[in-house]
Amino acid sequence: MFAFFIETFLLGVRNLRLHKMRSLLTALGIIFGVAAVIIMVAIGEGTKAAALEQIQQLGARNILVRSSRPPESNEATGRTQRVLEYGIKRTDLARLQTLPGFVHVVPLRDTEQKVTYGGKRANANAIGTTPRIFDVINLPLARGRYFNTVDNDQNSTVCVIGAQVAAQLFPFGDPMGETIQVGTGGMSVVMLTIVGVLEPTGLRAGSEGASMMQRDLDLDVYFPLQLAQGAFGDTIMKREAGSMERKNIELSEIWLQCEKTTEVEALASVVENVLTKDRAKIDVEVKAPIQILRNAERLNRMFNFIMVGIASFSLVVGGIGIMNIMLATVTERTKEIGIRRAMGAKRRHITLQFLIETTVISLTGGMLGVMIGAGFATLLPIIVKLVSGEVYRTNITTLSVVASFVISGAIGIGFGLYPAVMAAKMNPIEALRHE
Repeated sequence: MFAFFIETFLLGVRNLRLHKMRSLLTALGIIFGVAAVIIMVAIGEGTKAAALEQIQQLGARNILVRSSRPPESNEATGRTQRVLEYGIKRTDLARLQTLPGFVHVVPLRDTEQKVTYGGKRANANAIGTTPRIFDVINLPLARGRYFNTVDNDQNSTVCVIGAQVAAQLFPFGDPMGETIQVGTGGMSVVMLTIVGVLEPTGLRAGSEGASMMQRDLDLDVYFPLQLAQGAFGDTIMKREAGSMERKNIELSEIWLQCEKTTEVEALASVVENVLTKDRAKIDVEVKAPIQILRNAERLNRMFNFIMVGIASFSLVVGGIGIMNIMLATVTERTKEIGIRRAMGAKRRHITLQFLIETTVISLTGGMLGVMIGAGFATLLPIIVKLVSGEVYRTNITTLSVVASFVISGAIGIGFGLYPAVMAAKMNPIEALRHE
């Protein structure tokens, strides 16, 4: 039986080689369908992988509470006689510190002061915080050290700067040990010694993680919170052409780290209820980085469902093409079928011969589709990088490759079965008479 199968297989392959161009055109639908499935799944998985990277950076167990300017405050933008007061209070921080389920509760205060070194100014965020921030947010050091609890308690004039701050202020030198200025003349000024430089965070501009932060972490300058509060207080004054804005914000952000990842979304709801129930206006917002992953997973499922569904039409069209060509082939080879039947071939032999031919076409198309799809999915990030300079992720999954290849073979068998059965049912005598 095995020898017969091999003989029939070689016969089927030989018949396909006689019509190479027709066989290739027949397989095009399968080729494009398989390639499209692999490319679409790779794009969706790349998006999910990018979201996972952002989660690793911002922390899967973290919750972010941020001061948010209420809409009605916009009316007072140009008034110099009124101080806008909103956002997180120290009493809010105290209430959150009493809630169970949190490992760390870390306050931040964006002083909104200018950061300069000599005659250079960095587009930086001068942020007062506690040393715990480096544990809660994944901020690895490139060199130097973090400031510690002793620095915070003693109001030490030290700071840790982001990678972009170092690049802007010290493009050709080593920032370690240098002193930068936070603040401007005529107002409070703090001179900070750089004790550490952070590695780049990897949060690309335009990503959901960067959008959630509303600032670039690589442009942050971190220094002790007590020093920031003592030097700059709670009032922020901004002078612009023809106006001056004054606002009172005690804390800009609070980062809360949960004990378990599974509790993040539930605790985020608790935090939101605690902070908003007694507020007359909505001036805080609560976000969890894990929501980025949830959104990416939901979008990935929708994207894969729609795109794979569309790509599957190519496979169906390819199957219809195979059926059409094989029906024409049956007509062409009617006399051959009659001769084989007259020489003792049974119906199952004829069926097997045509099924082998359709399966070979489908599997060959599937193999070519896998190579084209994997190749394009691999080149796509490179092409995007060259054209736009943006980082674009794709991730080819084993499941998409195996599944699309197996489905291509199944389509060959499914759509080739009808022509094969039609050929096997032919009357041998009438087939021999066919011209």
